[in-house]
Amino acid sequence: MNNKSFTGVLNRLFAHQYLSRDEAKTILAHMAAGEYNESQIASFITVYFMRSVSVEEILGFRDALLETRVNVDGLREYNPIDIVGTGGDGKNTFNISTAACVVVAGAGYKVVKHGNHGATSISGASDVMEQHGVRFTADIDTHRRSLDAANIAYLHAPLFNQALKTVAPVRKALGVRTFFNILGPIVNPIMPRRQLLGVYDLKMARLYNYIYQETGNDFAIVHSLDGYDEISLTGPFKIVNRGGESIHEPEDLGFRRADPAELFGGNTTAEAARVFDDILDNKATESQKNVVIANAAVAIQTIEPRRDLHDCIAIARESIQSGRAKNAFAKFLEINRP
Repeated sequence: MNNKSFTGVLNRLFAHQYLSRDEAKTILAHMAAGEYNESQIASFITVYFMRSVSVEEILGFRDALLETRVNVDGLREYNPIDIVGTGGDGKNTFNISTAACVVVAGAGYKVVKHGNHGATSISGASDVMEQHGVRFTADIDTHRRSLDAANIAYLHAPLFNQALKTVAPVRKALGVRTFFNILGPIVNPIMPRRQLLGVYDLKMARLYNYIYQETGNDFAIVHSLDGYDEISLTGPFKIVNRGGESIHEPEDLGFRRADPAELFGGNTTAEAARVFDDILDNKATESQKNVVIANAAVAIQTIEPRRDLHDCIAIARESIQSGRAKNAFAKFLEINRP
């Protein structure tokens, strides 16, 4: 798509028109190929500050990213789960989903986490991994060894899709949530058949529910009704899965209601990483541990849907208390650090 055609697309979008699925796919494919400069990319992204992205547009963007991804299909044989939040909730929590991934791995389940640097928060999953000295790689053999030894592999998103690498500087400069926050969770390059996804509002929950129903994957979508893109235990939260929708209070599951201040990720990646380490060392506050346990438990139930959620909570809690989560992360670091 040449610059004249791209300008025509922008004019249509500025006039509040929508793209078809094929048009959205074409534009993002050209973006991945480096055919647009940063100003053009920023202009395109800015459209979606003014209106919501449509289902057809998000599916087209997803099609393009999955078509241009680095092939790591060999990891699918592990049938892992991914645990991820959309980000963009403005809460700047510590790395809850990343910690939950490690807890699930410690409990004996396979996890392939797809993540990136924080665009709208201090510390994204890749930031906390780098803080621990992790060297990102696209080498499938390294990820296989990591899954075999530690039950977890980490895929740094820009290494597996050129479009995500291309737009990273623009997203960071803008510093607000964009439709790439929506795309991130559904473009894990191994296309896992299991996923726990946290969203920042109920509209997003409906969008992802539609997408997951189309794919046939096992999934759970979680949203705390006070705006967190994860189970925060600061108030009631919703779970959406193939069985339908349910709303839970923290107390229903045996948790004390959390104080939002305890979930704060700090002002630096180092501060967020200390909370992450405290979780695995079983030294964190009760609220910090509980939010990780709650999210890990829903992930475990997504893998084993016949298990009662209270049983899954007990499994996740034991992963921390027994030290198995910490051991899993130690083994992961042995393989993934230089």
